[in-house]
Amino acid sequence: MLALLAAFSLAQQSPEARAPSLTGDVRHHREFESKILGNKRDVVVYLPPQYKTEPNRRFPTLYMHDGQNVFDGATSYLPNREWRADEAAEALIRAGMVEPLIIVGVANAGLARADEFLPTRAKRGDTEMGGRADDYGRFLTEEVKPFIDRTYRTKPGARDTGLCGSSFGGIVTLHLGLTRPDVFTQLGVVSPSLWWDDGLMIKRVAGLAKKPPVKVWLDMGGDEGPLGVPDLMRLREAMLAKGWREGRDLRMVVEPRAQHNEDAWARRMDLILLWLYPAR
Repeated sequence: MLALLAAFSLAQQSPEARAPSLTGDVRHHREFESKILGNKRDVVVYLPPQYKTEPNRRFPTLYMHDGQNVFDGATSYLPNREWRADEAAEALIRAGMVEPLIIVGVANAGLARADEFLPTRAKRGDTEMGGRADDYGRFLTEEVKPFIDRTYRTKPGARDTGLCGSSFGGIVTLHLGLTRPDVFTQLGVVSPSLWWDDGLMIKRVAGLAKKPPVKVWLDMGGDEGPLGVPDLMRLREAMLAKGWREGRDLRMVVEPRAQHNEDAWARRMDLILLWLYPAR
């Protein structure tokens, strides 16, 4: 825990070391309050170029966890290391390769991140964490999404609504895709921490009575530890056994020598968007 606090303090170091890196039409909703979780966080929204030029058009929406890391190096956990989701979306949309979409970055709650992203309560070393993923899911579905649907011209149906996150964010993405396919059907499961609670999410997929109607992107870097890629392969095999089909509603990518960080996720962001939201 002391190491985690030290890393958190280091990541919040001098603002002079950080450079703003927003691209396109990005709007901020600061200190968005959750009555369900009892806290506040920023919500940041990227709008595609067509949002202004086609005022009657509605757009699919991708919700991304760890929102402070999604668009801007000035707010990212590690200075100037972010997903570059706005740059990727802007370039691919303008090139006609990705369907114009809204991306919503939902900031994490700092030291409460693990509690909110993990579906079960368990120990990591001497620290107990997790167990509030369903509450976090309610926060997204009952508080954030209704606000976004009221404020912006979204396509609110499940077919046009996605989730994406990395590490523990990959776990909560998969968890909510399995439990709330009535809300989220496009899933970006990035570098998921599949070791959590003795492979909980792999077991949950293997135990499904019926495959939910969700499209899934899975990925991992080759340098994310000895169990990273093997665990991802186990998850893929469990999904194939339940009816997902490679290339139709499932894609897995392993990036050789990639590590568990925003630089790697930024390199794969364009591939994620191309898979989940290809131009129609």
